[in-house]
Amino acid sequence: MNGVVPQAQRRTLAELDEKLNFSVGDRDSKRSAFWVMLTLSAVIAVAGVVGDSTATVIGAMIVAPLSTPILGVGLGITTGQGALVGRSLVYVVGGICLVVVLGVAFAQVLPNPSNVLTNSQVLGRTSPTLMDLTAALATGLVGAIAIARKDVGDVLPGVAIAISLVPPLAVVGVCLGSGSPSLAVGAFVLFASNVVAMIITATGVFVAAGYARDAGILKTSRRRAYLVLAALLIVVAIPMVGNSLSSLWARQIGSAAQQWLSDTPGAEVTDVTWQGSTATIDVLGPETLPPLDELEASIDALIPWNPDVQIVHTVGTRIAAG
Repeated sequence: MNGVVPQAQRRTLAELDEKLNFSVGDRDSKRSAFWVMLTLSAVIAVAGVVGDSTATVIGAMIVAPLSTPILGVGLGITTGQGALVGRSLVYVVGGICLVVVLGVAFAQVLPNPSNVLTNSQVLGRTSPTLMDLTAALATGLVGAIAIARKDVGDVLPGVAIAISLVPPLAVVGVCLGSGSPSLAVGAFVLFASNVVAMIITATGVFVAAGYARDAGILKTSRRRAYLVLAALLIVVAIPMVGNSLSSLWARQIGSAAQQWLSDTPGAEVTDVTWQGSTATIDVLGPETLPPLDELEASIDALIPWNPDVQIVHTVGTRIAAG
């Protein structure tokens, strides 16, 4: 691990504790800064989600201090500080409640909350896949290394943008306030996967960098924490696997449907969506389409079970402007 966290640039355990433990040093200032910055970040994130503004949401990611107590959990596990783990989790849970409540409150003053549910900021965070989990693990690794080293702190804003903690919570609140709990669950899965990934990678980096040895902690004393983290990782990965498979199957169904329409001039597949065990295929084309039996046979050969196929047929063609 010396190449990743070289001894010359490695923070001491006391320095790391000072950065990640709100009960060490100037406690009042640390706590005040956390809640003030998190509140402002939540307001910015909710405004960005409601206004469908990517730039605003990125701003909220940079301001958000939520990664500090999450990394604190990893440090607490590494050094056997159960009190640090508990206190850090309290800050994480409190932060979750704050951001979600603000999102719900903002949704109540929207003239038409249901319109928000279809914007890109919401749709991009309500169906997380395994690629999101992979990115979270890689980003958490970068964040843990950056906090353990003295010379790479400049990358932390980039880590904050990549790990995306507050925006998914803002989406949870907005979706709950707009009467869509199923979308809220999807966004919370994204947040939870990011948190679990960050704790796992932080713990791994801190142990490998020797902080457990500095604290005199044996591997056996951390075994229970490892098992809990592994279980949490499996729990958040299950819906992400389902979303990944759904995305894959949707692409395969779209290709099969386009092949089905290949002999129909002007016909095209505009969208494929899943709801339960039903695949809905949106088709734009002439009034007469090929027999549906051909498409159903193709889909049955692709998908492990026999999904119901529903065609939403819009009669017409695309007209190019100019």
